Amino acid sequence: MQINRRLFGLGLFSLGLSACSRAVPARVSTQAPTGLPADLRPVPNAAYDAWVAAFRSRAAAQGISQSTLDAAFRGTGYLPGVVTRDRNQTEFSRSLEDYLAIAASDERVQKGRAAFARHRGTLNALEGRYGVDAKIICAIWGLESFYGERRGEVPVISATSTLAFDGRRGRFFEQQLIAALRIIQNGDIPASRMTGSWAGAMGHTQFIPTSFLQFAVDYTGDGRRDIWSDDPSDALASAAAYLQRNGWQRGVGWGAESPNGSLQPQPGGPRFATTANFRVIKRYNNSDAYAIGVGHLSDRIGGAGPLRTPFPPDANGLTKSDRIALQQRLTARGFDTQGADGVIGANTETAIRAYQASRGLPVTGTPSQALLQSLR
Repeated sequence: MQINRRLFGLGLFSLGLSACSRAVPARVSTQAPTGLPADLRPVPNAAYDAWVAAFRSRAAAQGISQSTLDAAFRGTGYLPGVVTRDRNQTEFSRSLEDYLAIAASDERVQKGRAAFARHRGTLNALEGRYGVDAKIICAIWGLESFYGERRGEVPVISATSTLAFDGRRGRFFEQQLIAALRIIQNGDIPASRMTGSWAGAMGHTQFIPTSFLQFAVDYTGDGRRDIWSDDPSDALASAAAYLQRNGWQRGVGWGAESPNGSLQPQPGGPRFATTANFRVIKRYNNSDAYAIGVGHLSDRIGGAGPLRTPFPPDANGLTKSDRIALQQRLTARGFDTQGADGVIGANTETAIRAYQASRGLPVTGTPSQALLQSLR
């Protein structure tokens, strides 16, 4: 995970975002899950098959056994949707306010407090062993997979082999594919259970295969580093080990909101004073917003309230409360935004366009004060 994870198809919004922003991955399942969209199911592709045949020889030369290769590629295949998603990635430019509205939403905070209470013994034991704040571990879990609810169900071998074959980042994904095969060969997970995101990030803590090999931990002592299991113990321990080995300082916080802080990701918004541990969190995902999201969510899980400093109106002159009111009013009029979190995403823009068309207004999909007033 040293690699910027946006390059791995995760990005700032790998969080299982709210419905009015973006779709979320489904639960982990089996090698042939039933919940996948059609474009994430294998389709015939002769060129891919030829690539796999050649790759098997390269993998064997790197110590991957034929039995592992046979098991890993049984039932797998070319996934066109993986290539589509990889090529259509855009760099998100959400404001910090929007990011935190999702990363530390009321639902994520409530679920985080409940998850912390359920796993308090494990999390506190991990803090004792690795020195990483138990609430930070829980917050990473919350951002990466919504506390295990959204682990991903795309077969990792199909995903990484498709992306390696596609070639845009072929060398990188072939490394991930080899690493995934080593994980299977080591006995950590059967090939049929190795599922994850469309880009191959896996389990409760969304480790990429090479990071799994380097940092994953068998905390339960059953001989397997199982970050996919319904029991999150190995995954949480692996996240703690990752942070520890990247320099986490025991007893030091991540930072805090501070009027004198040097970090202000959004002009006019809150400032933050950060510590060396903030930079360690960024080793997990190289983004100030992500690290603030982890830190702030961990504080909220621990009982803290929202940030004190308000964010300024957005480029359209709307505050968060304005945007929430807009979403609520559109939905009440029959133009469903799929939620009201104050984040203007694709569903809200679609609802705006439909409303504008119904009123004979210019169809822009752009929120505004005038649009809000027209919905009174």
